[in-house]
Formats: sequence, C-alpha cells, structure tokens
Amino acid sequence: MKIIRRVKDLKSEISNIKNLGFVPTMGSFHKGHISLIKKSLKKCNKTLISIYVNPTQFNNKKDFSSYPRNIKKDLNKIRNLNVDIVFIPKTSEIYSKKIKNRNIVIQNKNKVLCAKYRKGHFEGVINVVDRLLFIVKPNYMFLGEKDFQQFFLIKKYIKNKFKTKIVLCKTIRDKRYIPLSSRNKLLTKKNLTTVSKISIKLNLLKKKIKKNFKHIN
Repeated sequence: MKIIRRVKDLKSEISNIKNLGFVPTMGSFHKGHISLIKKSLKKCNKTLISIYVNPTQFNNKKDFSSYPRNIKKDLNKIRNLNVDIVFIPKTSEIYSKKIKNRNIVIQNKNKVLCAKYRKGHFEGVINVVDRLLFIVKPNYMFLGEKDFQQFFLIKKYIKNKFKTKIVLCKTIRDKRYIPLSSRNKLLTKKNLTTVSKISIKLNLLKKKIKKNFKHIN
C-alpha cells in the first residue's frame, strides 16, 4: 500500500494503470467504506482511495472542525486489504490554481431534501469530486447508496465531462438498522435510538409499498 500526498506524485504513479478503481472518502472508516473498497478490489486491476475532508462542502465551521479524523486508525483498518494507493492530500493540493475552478450550479428543482437545508453543501461536494476526477481519471468510482442524493447529483454532473463510470454500492447497516456513517460518532445514545426507530419504520413502509404495488400489477 503506497501512501501519496502530492498530486504530481499521484499522477506519475497512476499514469499507466488500466482499469483503475477509485473510492473517494473523508476518512473515519467504517464497514460501509470497507465494502466500497472491496467492490473496487474485486472489479478493478488497481484501487486508489482518497482521504480528504473537503472544507467547501461544510456550511458550518464547527461542523468541519468536529468531523471525525484519524488517519493512523484508517490506514490500519485497510492495511490487509491489498489496496494499491492511498491519496492523502492537503487542501493546497486539491484547490491548486493549476486545477481550473468551475462554476458549480445546482438547479432549483434539485434543491430538495438535504440540499434544501444545507446551503452550498452539494456544490462543495461536486466541486471536490470534479477536481479529484480531473486528477485521478479513474475507470470506475465507487459511491454508497446511503448518500443517494449525492450520487444522483454527482452522476448528473459528470455525465458528459468524464469517462468515469459510477458504481453504486449497497448501504451497510448495523444491528439496529442504522446506516453506517462517520458522523454517527457525533450522535448521543438518545439520537441513535431515534435514528434506529425511524430507519426501521421506513423499511417497514418500503416493504408495504412494494407488497401493495405487486398486488396492483
């Protein structure tokens, strides 16, 4: 597993790789991240993981500061997975003047759900994905189904800009049916109990809708 911190060194390392899989992350790994990495390892000849907490997708400075970070622990979790490259850049590398800054605009019709309440969040997400794809140019990028709105907007944006194909991977949940997320570490036990109840009820509702839909057909 090779750890690279500079864009220049990364480009040199991956220049001749065919069938490259890319898993962009903000670190604080859990089983959901591991499942994405394993999908890439299975599908691609080489797998590259990025660990970068992107400041432009946080509309709250406190939220950015409190985001869980532990690079050493993350690297230990993936050390035995046969990952080829881990890219851990500084912000100056990602937001370098050498990488053209594109004007990211999300249409009003797509400013629903999470986008309605987190001003600038998805613009920041698409911005950093755009920059990472410009640098990496992978054949495949692996994203989690848990962040479906994020997946939808990224897929729509990169459609005619990059040859990269997005592989959508199943949401991984814990025993309480809570979707695994790095941010779960910031929740209280009471919050987690509430999340569990909501997740279970939504799943039951989903099953009922599917059952009724079959009866209609």
